[in-house]
Amino acid sequence: MRTVDTHAHLEEIGALDQVLAGARSAGLAAIIGVGSDLESNQKVLDIAGLHQGFVYPAMGLHPWNLKETEIDRNLEFIDSHADGAVGIGEIGLDYHKKVLAVAGKDLQKRVLAALLRIAGEHDRPAMLHSRYAWRDCLTLVEEARIERAVFHWYTGPSSVLRDIVGQGYYLSATPAIEYHEEHRRAIKEAPLERLLLETDSPVTYGKGGDLPYEARPSDVLRSLRGAAALKGLPEADVADITTENAARLFGLRL
Repeated sequence: MRTVDTHAHLEEIGALDQVLAGARSAGLAAIIGVGSDLESNQKVLDIAGLHQGFVYPAMGLHPWNLKETEIDRNLEFIDSHADGAVGIGEIGLDYHKKVLAVAGKDLQKRVLAALLRIAGEHDRPAMLHSRYAWRDCLTLVEEARIERAVFHWYTGPSSVLRDIVGQGYYLSATPAIEYHEEHRRAIKEAPLERLLLETDSPVTYGKGGDLPYEARPSDVLRSLRGAAALKGLPEADVADITTENAARLFGLRL
């Protein structure tokens, strides 16, 4: 089975060559490395350059990393490298109180609007973080007239999910599908033709009796197994369709 990890922070992973070799052995056809600030964007480009045809770069500015004095430099870098990327991400909104204490809603919205303009101007899909800000995030994407977008690790309400799907946008399933009830509900409700797989590596997953583990791209198989179980479909079918979805959304040659 061929799969695609559509969202991984590869620059944060140690022993990366070994990890990527393991991903190939696990059947991954591609990995999209997402950036979150100026430094990580440059590292993602470097990694993709060393692993062409397997790692594809996306340029982003995460809402956790907003600093007024550095925003313009980040936007200029993303704009100047967007044509060499397959997506603009990770970008978005985060209304958790710890994030709002550092970057308020108005600042986050202003930066996201600027990033969405870059995505639109370069015809690149937007890769969206939307924690506790699901409706606001979708509204900004719609106002920017973005044609292609994915809401990664979605845990929001069904009403917003229906509108996301109605606009032709995508959701991505993470290994949290094994235990996170809101994420499981969202993936179950999303039509398979609007579903992607990801790991958000190197996030730590695990709950209850399951020992916590630090995700690697090969753990996309856990996302696959969870999605197939929720859909009541063979894993091979879900792998084929989500891989086709990823190739179409990001313009991958697999």
